[in-house]
Amino acid sequence: MFTISNPLEMQERKMSAGLNFDNCDHSKDPIVGCALEGIATTVAGIKDVSIVIHSPQGCASTVAAGYDAHEVDFTKRKIGCTRLFESDIVMGATEKLKDMIKEADKSFNAKVMFVVGTCAADIIGEDIEGLCNQLQPQIKAKLVPLLAGGFRGNAYDGLDMGLQALLPFIKKRQTKRRGRKPRIVNIIAPQANLNPTWWADLQWVTQILKSLRIRVQTVFSHNTSFEEVEQAGEATANILLSHDIGYKFARKMEQTHNIPLILEDIPLPIGVNNTTRWLKALAAHFKIEERVEPLIKQGEEMVVDTLRRRALMIIPRYRNCRIAVSADGTLGIGLVRMLFEELEMIPEVLLFRSAMPDSRAILERELHSLGLAPRVAFSADGYQIKEALKEIDVDAVIGSAWEKYMAEELGIKIAFDVFSPTNRETYIDKPYFGYEGMINMMEVIANDWDRAFRSKEIHWT
Repeated sequence: MFTISNPLEMQERKMSAGLNFDNCDHSKDPIVGCALEGIATTVAGIKDVSIVIHSPQGCASTVAAGYDAHEVDFTKRKIGCTRLFESDIVMGATEKLKDMIKEADKSFNAKVMFVVGTCAADIIGEDIEGLCNQLQPQIKAKLVPLLAGGFRGNAYDGLDMGLQALLPFIKKRQTKRRGRKPRIVNIIAPQANLNPTWWADLQWVTQILKSLRIRVQTVFSHNTSFEEVEQAGEATANILLSHDIGYKFARKMEQTHNIPLILEDIPLPIGVNNTTRWLKALAAHFKIEERVEPLIKQGEEMVVDTLRRRALMIIPRYRNCRIAVSADGTLGIGLVRMLFEELEMIPEVLLFRSAMPDSRAILERELHSLGLAPRVAFSADGYQIKEALKEIDVDAVIGSAWEKYMAEELGIKIAFDVFSPTNRETYIDKPYFGYEGMINMMEVIANDWDRAFRSKEIHWT
């Protein structure tokens, strides 16, 4: 008799009945970057730190992608690379790394330097941690060794590695608070989000918190000073803005700094109903329900008024549209309710880029409460996404430019290019969180729907 001892495997089998991918233990068509990219995306959000990578020069482009994700100006990037060659892989390159660390320390004058080993360093067997310990007395910056070789995980794993490397720097409160705790929060992992302008979602959250008189102590990480990282222990709650990463970091902070993770058991504010639910849960935690009601009323009225004026005759066309969702957990979980309840679409298949070990329970509760039973796959790569779209009969696909091309190739007429990487040029930052975020996503959906049915045979000459 076949038994499954892994709870995650049992959960996946339960939700993915009918989605079978043969010979897919190792991806040959990944759509998620390597651990190095994830680490760089965490480091790039902190202003006064540097990073040295022990790698061939090609890996520098991977690190650059992490800085690009924060739109960090080239003149403000503190990156060093040892530029390993074939001879270095054969003979070793310890001295090369030592020299690079010393040079970077003098050039960048950073408080902290992340020294990251890559696939090449793993092949050599370089003792990054031992080398950092040996060099530390000669270096002004605090050296933080990290191992990010390709077999250690993907970009989501790298984001988690980067966050956990920051834990030792977070100071503990020396005095115990008395009376009512102040309303101070840390925001964790806003960058783990497929919105092409994800910082607009972060801005929406910070504006909401400000309007409710809740102070943001530290963002892990975007445009964050290292001093803010050190002072994160002053917060009284942590808010995680991802369903893909950050849970280990937040739970460790709860153990070491007694800062609870809140709002962790509900979807993020995607769509009207999820936004209202998220705001009410936030207000309930801080016991400020009376303050949040005007925000909810204003937001819901804005959505209704906008759609009544501009989309009254458009929304009915979405009814009973069978749709495939290819996204991350951050946006994908909340999107299910928005598509089903607010646009009356039917999610037939859900394809998530990450493994989502800590948020699958949220998805399962959402599907149960909505009475839905879509096919589900986690850590889906390009091959699996394409095979799922071949196998399951859908009318439309919501995803990125990749899924749009796949849909065209497979004869699926409607595809919505909503997530990264996108073919759309975006000059104005647009949140996907909140009431305005729903309108922003619907704008893309409406235009791509119209474009799908517009004749390509018309000649205007």
